[in-house]
Amino acid sequence: MSEILSLAPQNVWKHFYSLTQIPRPSGHLKKIQAFLLEFGKNAGVETFQDEAGNIIYRKPATPGMENRKTVILQAHMDMVPQKNKDTQHDFENDPIQTYVDGEWVRAKGTTLGADNGMGVAAIMTVMEDKTLKHGPLQALITADEETGMYGAFGLKPGTVEGEILLNLDSEEEGELYIGCAGGEDLTATLEYKEEETDPEDVALKVTLKGLRGGHSGIQIGWGHANANKLMARFMNQVITYDEACLVSWEGGNMRNAIPRECEAVITVPASEVDDVLAFVGECEQVWRDEFATIEDGLSFTAERVELPKMMVPDEIRDNLVDAIFACPNGVERFIPTIPDTVETSSNLAIVEIGNGKAAIKVLTRSSRESMKDYRNTAIESCFSMAGMQVVRSGGYSGWEPDVNSPILHAMKESYKAQFGEIPSVKVIHAGLECGIIGAVVPGLDMISFGPTLQCPHTPEERCLIPSVTKFYEFLIATLENTPLK
Repeated sequence: MSEILSLAPQNVWKHFYSLTQIPRPSGHLKKIQAFLLEFGKNAGVETFQDEAGNIIYRKPATPGMENRKTVILQAHMDMVPQKNKDTQHDFENDPIQTYVDGEWVRAKGTTLGADNGMGVAAIMTVMEDKTLKHGPLQALITADEETGMYGAFGLKPGTVEGEILLNLDSEEEGELYIGCAGGEDLTATLEYKEEETDPEDVALKVTLKGLRGGHSGIQIGWGHANANKLMARFMNQVITYDEACLVSWEGGNMRNAIPRECEAVITVPASEVDDVLAFVGECEQVWRDEFATIEDGLSFTAERVELPKMMVPDEIRDNLVDAIFACPNGVERFIPTIPDTVETSSNLAIVEIGNGKAAIKVLTRSSRESMKDYRNTAIESCFSMAGMQVVRSGGYSGWEPDVNSPILHAMKESYKAQFGEIPSVKVIHAGLECGIIGAVVPGLDMISFGPTLQCPHTPEERCLIPSVTKFYEFLIATLENTPLK
């Protein structure tokens, strides 16, 4: 039995542990949906699943609290499936292996799933607890948030109703979020006819790994290296100076995670092998120096492999590498009125080249629609010049902040009364579901908060144990002090 079951608050950790035992990567949610449906029925609350795969709970007010505003508790059920290259784990079938590391809970070589398992666990605890004081409650546990917010987009009017939405998907305890960035996916594709490799050439597989990666919104301004951008630097040089040809390229695997690993197979004349191997070592040292205080696990290596029969034609190779090299990535600018918060960014998330096909995926975020369009147009122009077909999809607007929000005022006062300090009020550079849900349930007063998580969307993901106690106590106090209708 897991050691996290002895942590406080015990019921929250109990439910979080149960979630770690149910595989729930985005796109594979039948097991977790069945589990949450069964839980709700056993907890004695109204429970159902809607057409979009969301799970909804409804719990009546405790006696004497019927005149309070209805609160919708909201979190998402899916998790980002990321693991270290040497970790054996099947996210569709294997449970997450958790352990306590000082004041943190972590997973063994994989993402932990505290994003957003902690929010779901808190909802489960509230629904199950018959001793709590609260007004009318509803809960919305959405499907496939991490891959495109499909559950929120599929929510139909009338499925949930209320005056207040508490989104439990933020990652720094003591911070209240009142706005978020919008986002849009951009996918560039190209099909090409492969050419035969030179039988006299030597094939090398170059592997970049050990980067920190991270959430492509929250960590985009932290200076973490992007594996695809580093590989483009290497490719540019070996093509120019070593007559390198490209066979394949695989970098990144999640649109909303900064790519941590990248692998390419190239061919070079036998006379250039030593030079390329030396350059691999040189790149590794240069990048370690450039990211000395940020990327402490960076590894760039090369090994000989069997010569493939086919490769990318030279002109296509040059166009693709040039486009990846030039593609805008990282922070475009910060919010002028909130200069410590990123306004606009993009993440060159996934590169897949090989077998006659190329696909490149970028996620752009911005709290300003005009800047989001500007950044996407720049990226679209870059790949269009490389002859690629570019499609925008999954666009969603940001959540406009309301500094005069009644629930914000009430929660600030409650937090100060509980913990003797005033919480920070912020706008997050990430895609929360609040804006989408708010369009379906007009007039919602919304706040997002949660326990402290670090490095979500990476195998370094961890949850700060003491923050979970404060997060849950604050949630309970908020429910007890819900404003009158």
